Amino acid sequence: TTVRPSVVTELTDPVSLLVVAVKAASLAAAVRRVSPGAVAGAAVLPLLNGLEHVQQLRRLLPGSTVVAGSIGRFEGHSPEPGVVVQRSEGALIRVASDALAAEALDRAVAPLRVTGIDVVAGGSEAEVLWEKAARLAVLAASTVASGRTVGVLRSEPRWAARMRTALDEACAAASAEGVPLDPAAQWPVIEALPADLTTSAARDAAAARPTEPSSSTRPSPSRNTVACGRSSKNEVPPSAVSTTRRRWRSPAS
Repeated sequence: TTVRPSVVTELTDPVSLLVVAVKAASLAAAVRRVSPGAVAGAAVLPLLNGLEHVQQLRRLLPGSTVVAGSIGRFEGHSPEPGVVVQRSEGALIRVASDALAAEALDRAVAPLRVTGIDVVAGGSEAEVLWEKAARLAVLAASTVASGRTVGVLRSEPRWAARMRTALDEACAAASAEGVPLDPAAQWPVIEALPADLTTSAARDAAAARPTEPSSSTRPSPSRNTVACGRSSKNEVPPSAVSTTRRRWRSPAS
């Protein structure tokens, strides 16, 4: 299938759905290119990683309805401006809204229901965000710290143990925030990932680009899980997710 979408540097024409798919560090600059009138009454679907961007977009685009979303089963990267390499065959997009009724949410994301994209609507906003953030915190931290792919990390007992510990604690942080997540159910998702998969954070680190964990725009998913765990009434131990690259990496690792 060949498509030729229109390309503009600023959004001024009204739209019914705006998908925000920039990295965290580019979010504020990207929103400045959106005319408030263009999204008045529109649904805004951010596909960023982490937890805090939904509220940030609501502050920046008050005339729109910002819903929560995540994207999975997708691997792609941009090795140079204007070039996108997509290694996966499709994608899974999960969406939720605490404000819109189910029917209204379905109508809002209808343009995304095309061949190759599975759209699942439902649940709470927190559930959609945390379900990915808990896993990604583990994957991003481990791939950046080790420089290894997911398959290698799973196969090395020391790294697999570290990842499982981090996943336990990320899920504990999610549960403390009212989103029960079972590590036993989350680990098979990591096991099913392609062996040669890495994360965008690891690619950025390898190319000496700013990574999402070092972004000044918002905390990374790992910092978010730790911060929420520590602020909760429930006691959540300092997460292995938040350990520094120095602590995770050793000459023998």
